[in-house]
Amino acid sequence: MGIQKDRVKFNVGGRIFETTATTLANAGRDSVFGAMFDDDWNLSCDVAVTEHFIDRNPDCFSVLLDLLRTGELYVPQNLPEKLLYREALFYGLLDHVRSAKWGPFDGNRLRLARSVTGQAPGDGTAIRAGPDGGCCVAHGSMVHVYDWMMEEHPPINLDYQRVNDAGWVDSENIVLSACERLGKGDGGMGLFSASTGDLRYKFHVKHENQVKSYTAGALSFSSDYKLFSSCKGRSNEYGIGVWDQVTGKQIDFFYEPPGWSLGEADKLQWLHGTNCLLVATLFPRKDNCYISLLDFRNKNMVWSWSDVGAPITDERRVRDAIAMEETSSICVVNEYEDLGFMDLRRNAGSVRWSSRSRLMKGKMPDEPCYPKLALHEGQLFSSMNDCISVFCGPDWVLTSRLRRSYGGSICDFSIGGDRLFALHSEENVFDIWETPPPPII
Repeated sequence: MGIQKDRVKFNVGGRIFETTATTLANAGRDSVFGAMFDDDWNLSCDVAVTEHFIDRNPDCFSVLLDLLRTGELYVPQNLPEKLLYREALFYGLLDHVRSAKWGPFDGNRLRLARSVTGQAPGDGTAIRAGPDGGCCVAHGSMVHVYDWMMEEHPPINLDYQRVNDAGWVDSENIVLSACERLGKGDGGMGLFSASTGDLRYKFHVKHENQVKSYTAGALSFSSDYKLFSSCKGRSNEYGIGVWDQVTGKQIDFFYEPPGWSLGEADKLQWLHGTNCLLVATLFPRKDNCYISLLDFRNKNMVWSWSDVGAPITDERRVRDAIAMEETSSICVVNEYEDLGFMDLRRNAGSVRWSSRSRLMKGKMPDEPCYPKLALHEGQLFSSMNDCISVFCGPDWVLTSRLRRSYGGSICDFSIGGDRLFALHSEENVFDIWETPPPPII
C-alpha cells in the first residue's frame, strides 16, 4: 500500500490539527477520511496543501485522531462518552472505538465493565447478546433492546404475550417467540426491528394447509438462514418447526413422536458440523428429561437419551445440556453444578458425572436459578447462583469464576459480540463482562 507521508491540516471547530496521510489511512475506506485517498491509497490532489474545515467538536476529534495514531483509546474524564460515540459515528470510526474499548473474548480474562438496571424488578426471562456487542432482555411481555453503547432503543411490547425466547438474526433484526394467549390465539414468532421495535413479519405454522395458532418456545439458527423453534399447538402442531429467515415462510416441521417431548423443548442448538439439531426438554418443565439430535434431511432422530424409568435424585437430574461437536459429546449439568458427559457415538448411553467440578456446598438459596451452560471458542461456561464458572482444557478444569454481589442469582447469561451478559433475577439487573484490550507494544 503506497501511502505518501504528506501532512494534512484540519480546522475542527476553530482548533487546528495537523496529521499525516498514514494516520488518516488507518481510519479505513469507509470513513470520512477514506474519501481523501485514491484507489491506490495516495492522497488526492490538493488535499495536503488545503486546510479542511470541519464544524464538529474539537475535543472529540483530538481523542479520535489519537486513536488513529496509537491504536489506544483515552477518554478524558470531562468528555462524555456518549458525545464521543456520536462524533465517532459521524467520522465512520465507531468500529475503531468499539475495538479499542475491549479485546477478543477470553473467559479467563473477563472483567466487569458495568451493570445496567432494568425497568422492573424480577421475572427476567432471557438475555441474548447481539452480534455487535449489544443485547436484548426479555421481561414478561416486554423486550428491552440495547446497542453496544448501552443506549436503549424503543422497547418491543407483545401486548401481554409472554416472551419465551429471543434471538438475533443480525444486528438489525430480532426474532421473538411467545406464548399463545388463551382464547385469543396470537402467540408464535415474529421478526422485529432492533432499532424501532416494529414488527416486520410473523412466522406462521401450517397444519393440513391451514394456519394454526401456537406457542413458540426455544429458538436456534443455522448458517444457511434457517430458523428453528419448538412449537406447541392445539391440534397436532407439537414438534420443531423450520422457517426461512429471509422470507418468513415455513419450510419443514418435525412432528413429536409418541412417548417423546419436542414441542416443549427448553433448548435448541444447531450443530454446524453434523447438520443436526439438539433438542432438550428438561426438568421442571417436564417430570423427565428428553435430549435428542434431529436430522431434518431424512426426518430421523439420530441420537436420543432420557431419564424415563431411571431412579432420579436431585444430584442426577439434568438442568441444562449443550452439544460439543469437537469431542462428539453432550455436556449436562445438575443443580449443584456437577458436570456430566454423554457420548454421541452411543445411543441412549449413561451420563458420566464429574463431581470434581462441584462448587456449590451447603444450603441452596430460597429462590435458586437453575444452572445454564454455554460453549464459546473452546471454553465452557456454567452459571450457578450469583456466579459463572469457566472450564477449559480436555478435562474441563475450572479455571476462572465471574461473580458480583448485587442482583441475586443469575437466571440467564449469553455470549456474543466479544462480551458476556449475565441477567440477575431479583433486581432485574444485568452485568456486562469484557476482556481488556491487548497492550499496545
